[in-house]
Amino acid sequence: MSKSDDRTTSVRIRRAPKFSVFLVLGALVGIFVALILTASFPIDQKVGFGPIFGYFAIYGFVGGLLVGALVALIFDRVLSRRAKMVAVTVDRLQVPDQESRDE
Repeated sequence: MSKSDDRTTSVRIRRAPKFSVFLVLGALVGIFVALILTASFPIDQKVGFGPIFGYFAIYGFVGGLLVGALVALIFDRVLSRRAKMVAVTVDRLQVPDQESRDE
């Protein structure tokens, strides 16, 4: 391999949060908060616990999703400031075709 095929370039290395984890955990925390708030207050006997919890769980789900997304965006912004520039060497290898190896 000749050295003319090699080149050095700069890349930026950083850690990035997994947004899906933050969204799922935020939604679960929101539903759990809705459960605690529903259980903390007296329940209307005509309606019952289930429908009231379901109603507030929808708001808890959406609110938790939004908070989780906001936290993930904040982490992403903080971690992008800690990114480092690294010099890497790109090696290009030429592998012979299967047909030429068989001959």
